[in-house]
Amino acid sequence: MKIYRSLAEVPADFGPSALTIGNFDGVHFGHRRILRRLKSLADARGWKPSVLTFDPHPTRVVAPKRTPRLLTSIEGRTGLMREEGVEQVLILPFTRELAVLTSEEFARQLLVGRLNARAVLVGENFRFGHRHGGNVRVLGELGRRLGFETEIVPSATCRGRVVSSSGIRELIRSGRVSLAARFLLHPYALEGRIVTGRGIGSKQTVPTLNLATAAEVIPARGVYVTRTRHLETGRQWDSLTNIGYRPTFGASDQLSIETFLLGGVPPGPGVAVSGRLRVEFLWRVRDERTFDSPQALKEQILKDTRTAQRYLRRAKAWIGRPGRPCL
Repeated sequence: MKIYRSLAEVPADFGPSALTIGNFDGVHFGHRRILRRLKSLADARGWKPSVLTFDPHPTRVVAPKRTPRLLTSIEGRTGLMREEGVEQVLILPFTRELAVLTSEEFARQLLVGRLNARAVLVGENFRFGHRHGGNVRVLGELGRRLGFETEIVPSATCRGRVVSSSGIRELIRSGRVSLAARFLLHPYALEGRIVTGRGIGSKQTVPTLNLATAAEVIPARGVYVTRTRHLETGRQWDSLTNIGYRPTFGASDQLSIETFLLGGVPPGPGVAVSGRLRVEFLWRVRDERTFDSPQALKEQILKDTRTAQRYLRRAKAWIGRPGRPCL
C-alpha cells in the first residue's frame, strides 16, 4: 500500500481511482463494509481502491473544543485499511484553507482534479465542504456533473446498535470492551512503554508489568482479561490487567495500568524492565475495589485468574480471528 502525506506527493497516476473519504477512526465494522465494497468495485472496473483521510482530525482545526479522543493513531488506521485491500491512502493535512473550500471546489479540485476519482463511496451521514455544506445528495449531483459515480453505503448495525466511532468510544470508556471488539472486529488495545512501578506487587501480591501509554481512550477502571504482546520480541501471553488507582495501598492521583501474565510464564530476560507492550482488552471481570489487606487482594487476584482462564477456554475459538463477524 502506498501512503501519501500531502497533495505535493500525489503522483499523476494516482487514478483512475475508486475513492472513499473519511476519518475512519477505529476502522470499525461499518468502515470495513465501505472498504470491502470499494475493493470489489475497484477490482471490477480496473481502478485503484483508494482512501482520502485527514490528519489532524478536522474538528481540531474548525472546532477544537469538540475534537473527539481518537481510538487509533493514523498509522494504526492505515494498517487496518491495508487488511481490506486498499492500495493507496492520501493523508491530507487538514488546514483552514481546506476547511473553507465549498462542496463544489472540494469535489472539482480535489476529488476529480487531483485524485482522478471515477467513483466515490461514502456512508449515508457523509458531510463535506465549508461548514459541512455538502451531503450525500449534493455529492451525487456533483458526481453527475463532474463525471464520477456516487455510491452510498448504509450504516452498519450490530445487536440493534448503529456502529460508530463515537459509540465505540463510549463502550470502551464504560468498560464494555467485549461488545466494542464486536463493533471493531478486533479487540481494543493499548500500546506503550513498560515503566517501573512501586514494587508493591512483586513483594505483596503478584508481579505485574506497568504500562505507560499515550492512548486517548482508556477503558473504565476495573480488572480485565487481556492478551499481552511484547512488541520488540513478539512474545505473547494471556493476561489479567487492572486499570485504576491502587486503592488498597492508599489513595493515588495517578492512574495505573498493571498487567499480570497468566500461566506462570515468566516475562523473560529484558521484557520485565524494558520495551513496549500491546495489551488487548477481551472481557471485563469486575470493578476495581479496596481490600482489607494485600493478602486479601492477592486472593482475589488468584480468583480473577481462574475466572480469566475459564473465559479464555470458552473464547479460544474466536480470539485473534481476523474479521470476526458481528453477532
